[in-house]
Amino acid sequence: MNQILPQFQKYMTERKLAPENQIPFFAGWASKFICFSNVRHDSPSDLKIQLFLDELKKNPKIQDWQLAQAQNAIKLYVDHFLSKTKFVSAPETQVENKPVFPDAAAVHQKIWEALRIKHYAYSTEKTYTEWFQRFYNYLTEIKKKDWDTQGADEEDVRDFLSHLAIKQHVSSSTQNQAFSALLFLFRNVLQIDLKDLSQTVRAKRGQKLPVVLAIDEVGQLLSHLSGRDLLLVHIIYGTGMRLMEAARLRVNDIDFSTNAIFVRGGKGDKDRTTMLPQAVIEPLKAHLTAVKRLHEKDLTNGLGEVYLPEALERKYPKAGKEWCWQYVFPANNLSVDPYAGKVRRHHISADVIQKAVAGAVRAAGIPKHATVHTLRHSFATHLLMNGVNIREVQELLGHKNVETTMIYTHVLRDMSHAPKSPLDVLLAQNLSQK
Repeated sequence: MNQILPQFQKYMTERKLAPENQIPFFAGWASKFICFSNVRHDSPSDLKIQLFLDELKKNPKIQDWQLAQAQNAIKLYVDHFLSKTKFVSAPETQVENKPVFPDAAAVHQKIWEALRIKHYAYSTEKTYTEWFQRFYNYLTEIKKKDWDTQGADEEDVRDFLSHLAIKQHVSSSTQNQAFSALLFLFRNVLQIDLKDLSQTVRAKRGQKLPVVLAIDEVGQLLSHLSGRDLLLVHIIYGTGMRLMEAARLRVNDIDFSTNAIFVRGGKGDKDRTTMLPQAVIEPLKAHLTAVKRLHEKDLTNGLGEVYLPEALERKYPKAGKEWCWQYVFPANNLSVDPYAGKVRRHHISADVIQKAVAGAVRAAGIPKHATVHTLRHSFATHLLMNGVNIREVQELLGHKNVETTMIYTHVLRDMSHAPKSPLDVLLAQNLSQK
């Protein structure tokens, strides 16, 4: 082992960067990293490091202390040794700051890898890769640029965003989504900094008031739901949770002793606590009993393992089959996990919830563009109508700034404190004179 990367070992020894008895092992990890990254020479260093560590995590023989040692060794090798010496290894022989434009298929793969490392949602992976494809099609079909030889720069991004606003008339939120996707592409995949985008034609968005259902309209909507769908919508309206927050609820997120629901990894990857409505406690307990029977059936068939975030799955390798980690609202059918390739029972699909609410809105004859998110808006507005402090509403909704919650005060004013129209005053005077 002492023959592995002798220059690196000498460097660590002279600068006392690691315990002397561990230096050969540090060199061993650095050597393994070099072999791993040689086949990924066109990827940035931080991505190669993360992918290498991810591979080590998957190895059940690698213990946590070894993983920490490997991480420290690579950091010393890349951040100290390569940056302080003239010695350059095979993985780092690229010309600095030279844009690399791999073919479209390779970019799709690199976007997927970078998003996975940063723990973005699966839906975000799909969205960002789709935006790259649209950007690629724009460059090759409209601007007639060759991606492989000419690549792309901030001018192309600016033109594409302007094209979306002027030619395709997209909404401001869609254009902002495209901008975020391309910003991620250039910074995290192509390693190019987008500088001046000030001249981009942006789709402007004025202040929009959310659609809110009156209390009796919520009642009408609920009357056209039953079973699991009714329970789910009860929880969404009764807690103010977002659609996917409700879909991803796990058994251990429900605390019947304190009548609380813990929302894990909400928007901005933040946790929060919200209320557990009294009206759903008994139906929810009955529902969980049925879900537990389904889980036990899956276990009998050699299945029953649910998806867990990587850190939890590594720390508690058997937790995925435990009852407390199961989804409160599981899917009806088993499916293959796109991450792990395992057959699992995922949580209920967002489409199922959306279709149930849309059908109930139509059946109730409610003349509003009401969606699942409308129930969250209604929850906030109805709390304010009942005199709940806006700061408390902010906490329940998980808003970072109270200004975001203030939008519901405008809706509240329109619903209950609107001034009397001068037409009504005039007609009332005429009637009294008669």
